[in-house]
Amino acid sequence: MKYLHIISSLNPKGGGPAEGVKQLTRAAAQLGHEVEVASLDPPDAAWIQGYSCPVRLFGPGSLGRYSYAPALRNWLQANASRFDAVIVNGLWQYHGYATWQALRHSGTPYFVFTHGMLDPWFRQQYPLKHLKKWLYWPWAEYRVLRDARAVLFTCEEERRLARQSFGLYRVNESVVSYGTPGPAGDVNQQRAAFLQRFPQLRGQRLLLFLGRIHEKKGCDLLIDAFASVADRDPRLHLVMAGPDQTGLTAGLAERARQLGLTRLTWTGMLDGDLKWGALHAAEAFVLPSHQENFGIAVAEALSCRVPVLVSDKVNIWREVVEDGAGLVAADTPAGTRQLLESWLNLGELERERMAHNAQKCFVKRFHIDAAAHSLLATMRAHVDGGTQKSAA
Repeated sequence: MKYLHIISSLNPKGGGPAEGVKQLTRAAAQLGHEVEVASLDPPDAAWIQGYSCPVRLFGPGSLGRYSYAPALRNWLQANASRFDAVIVNGLWQYHGYATWQALRHSGTPYFVFTHGMLDPWFRQQYPLKHLKKWLYWPWAEYRVLRDARAVLFTCEEERRLARQSFGLYRVNESVVSYGTPGPAGDVNQQRAAFLQRFPQLRGQRLLLFLGRIHEKKGCDLLIDAFASVADRDPRLHLVMAGPDQTGLTAGLAERARQLGLTRLTWTGMLDGDLKWGALHAAEAFVLPSHQENFGIAVAEALSCRVPVLVSDKVNIWREVVEDGAGLVAADTPAGTRQLLESWLNLGELERERMAHNAQKCFVKRFHIDAAAHSLLATMRAHVDGGTQKSAA
């Protein structure tokens, strides 16, 4: 097949969707398919380096985060016939509406990855933003999803939750696998590189948070919970790794200081060998998130044999429990404390068994090869055997 991924931004600081596009395009190319990527990044975006396929940039867009860039729509109208299919990644920005405008009367079908952006948590947490989305929904996003050949969800939990956000909801749903390739490189060298950068962590029992420093991730819950268990072992150390786009770190660091928590390291964003080194050095990965569609970092931890301690708002929590690859609790202060206490109560053999199960879970469910095959099979089924919807 020859198909196109469209995304608002490929900046890795934006989280999982950008990394997902990068890995899916690479895996598809290795399977012999032709893939291109279009984004609304500016022409000098440094983060597009390393892509194994053509990347076309149509930004920067206007109107703030909406990223209005009509050049994308014009290019799509002129080039749609070159592609067997188009995949829209994410909602609530111009690239989805541009795709609908350009392709609704064409012979090129498009698909939409929602990437958790229909989760009802956003409605509950940000009621004013949800009201704005309701004003936009009927004439734009609803049509984008309604006329897609299929709307793609990365797990059953995401599909179930998506139905709860808007009363006006009519889509052709499809669940596909999603994942990551796992670590590449020498494990020992990567661990050594991480510990060389942060020498205070040598010989410590590391609990690792890896992700954006964002209120939805439950960072405050984790700091409070860790402070309550830190005295159980003087070698316990919490590592908070990830970019801070909303300025939360200063307040969280002050919170930790007030709690008397000194065994805490903020690393900023980690990538490459440093990221993999942090995962290999950790004894457990912790994510007490209030909302998490899939969690690429969860899959990356599993790929490194690292058990995951997650909230029941991480949409793949059922798979983690079923495979014995980690522990799950509520996204509350008590639940997060329970996660850490339950982990510390495990014996060495139980932790080793869970680490073994973590890697098995990754290979079985979340390897990028399985994700690429699943996506391609879904597209083929709809392109070859599906019927194009009319844009009423």
